[in-house]
Amino acid sequence: MATHATQISTDTKDAWLAQVVEEPVRPEMPIIDPHHHLWDNPSSRYLLDEVLRDTGSGHRVVATVFVECMSMYRADVAPAMRPVGETEFVNGIAAQSASGNYGPTRIAAGIVGFADLTLGAAVEPVLQAHIAAAPRRFRGIRHAAGFDPSPAVRNSHTNPPPDLYQLKSFREGFAKLNELKLSFEAWQYHPQLPQLTMLARAFPDTVIILNHCGGILGIGPYENRRAEIFQQWKADIAELAKCRNVVVKLGGINMPLNGFGWHRRAQPPTSDELVSATRDYYLHLIDRFGPARCMFESNFPVDRTSCSYLVLWNAFKKIAASFTNEEQAEMFHGAAARVYRLPDFA
Repeated sequence: MATHATQISTDTKDAWLAQVVEEPVRPEMPIIDPHHHLWDNPSSRYLLDEVLRDTGSGHRVVATVFVECMSMYRADVAPAMRPVGETEFVNGIAAQSASGNYGPTRIAAGIVGFADLTLGAAVEPVLQAHIAAAPRRFRGIRHAAGFDPSPAVRNSHTNPPPDLYQLKSFREGFAKLNELKLSFEAWQYHPQLPQLTMLARAFPDTVIILNHCGGILGIGPYENRRAEIFQQWKADIAELAKCRNVVVKLGGINMPLNGFGWHRRAQPPTSDELVSATRDYYLHLIDRFGPARCMFESNFPVDRTSCSYLVLWNAFKKIAASFTNEEQAEMFHGAAARVYRLPDFA
């Protein structure tokens, strides 16, 4: 049962988001949302009802992919195995959705979990346990690497060292992913992009999925430096895109750490405002990676701090409007279906 504090927080956020109402752009277009979370925390609940509220708000979302967020870890096993509880939890919600009793959208058709890759080769039993917990849906691992020395920037929930991708133990664990046909979700901050490029070159057969446009920081020491950071980010992205095993998620840049400040406004942004502020990031990624290696993502409920689901996907569709129908189909549906090996839900 939701606590009173949770209800107040949810009601306040819903009222704030409700100030901006738009008609959905191209509502017939099938979408696979390749990045969202599920959790039940004292101050925030995002379970099947909540994700269906968002995916059902006007766009045709046919399926989604869950990405780890330290939710529902096991309490009664060795620490290395505790994250398998998250996969068990999400697979249960996916089974609810797959029953068809909750509508046509297939929630968590793909599942990405966490395993501590610094365990080296000893991580293999953990990976096998994840696969066994969701054999039809488990697709990959995210071991977040976001680190910045500034106290103004909160580091990733995995408490990584500054050079996680370069650690020998991490790379020994990483090597197990391709052996088990698992992909890797790369979440780090933009100054760390060259580290990811080195990792991608060292493991050219492992599919790497760049989360959230590469983690562009806009707070603390990065505040008021957007033009300068954009130029360096563009160069680092261009180098990373040369690695053919890397694909990118277009989204996840409406968080407070990105520095746009949407969450501090009296009213949330419209889709046109989102387009104006973020278009150049997306267009550079599409230009360098190509539509077949790009997939729009919601990053909900994290990005719900800044905008509604309907408004966010309206912005994505407006940004993509200049591309062909075939290219749009790749970015909204095809690339995600291929990368996560999902059935044809469209």
